[in-house]
Amino acid sequence: MRILVVEDEPTLCTQLAQAIEAAGHTVETAADGATARYLGEVEDFDAVVLDLGLPVVDGLSVLRHWRALGRSMPVLILTARSAWHEKVTGMDAGADDYLAKPFHMEELLARLRALLRRLSPHSSADWQCGSIRLDTRQATVSVDGQPLALTSHEFKLLSLLMQRVGEVLSRTELSEHLYPQDSERDSNTIEVFVGRLRKKLPPGSIETVRGLGYRLLPVEGAA
Repeated sequence: MRILVVEDEPTLCTQLAQAIEAAGHTVETAADGATARYLGEVEDFDAVVLDLGLPVVDGLSVLRHWRALGRSMPVLILTARSAWHEKVTGMDAGADDYLAKPFHMEELLARLRALLRRLSPHSSADWQCGSIRLDTRQATVSVDGQPLALTSHEFKLLSLLMQRVGEVLSRTELSEHLYPQDSERDSNTIEVFVGRLRKKLPPGSIETVRGLGYRLLPVEGAA
């Protein structure tokens, strides 16, 4: 999944980005409200971790702006403000969840997983598609119960395909979810990753829809 982390404290921002990336996601970061507001307008994110006390433009204003534009990605507010009325204000502004600082990283990741499940046909942290099982908590994959070794990009690609089982995803869309905004995005490399995944998954798991992209199908049997 593609996650936007908006946090102006450099050390915490780095820690958040590293933890979320280790969980198998692609992360973009912003250190001020103006940058975050722009990124939320022009880029598609699966979820946002948003600090309220931001320079330039505060987090609540950024969130209200996104919602006014119809941007519906789940937003987890992260802030040092713990008063109940500030929590209510944030939720009324369009936040989906709220976590006060200081916090445990595992709790943040669990709340983020819960938000992402709202976008997914999967009702738990364990995703199943045929004989493929993906554990979003441990960032592990198995086929017929046997652990599957995947690279970071392969895992991210499979995660997106499993989140939207049966849907056709274009190379461009997959590329945008695999690479940060400031990196060079080459949709042709998606073919390479798909080819590698096909060698590790049960035959027929990933279908090519000519001219449109790829989709994941439930297939039984070992790879």
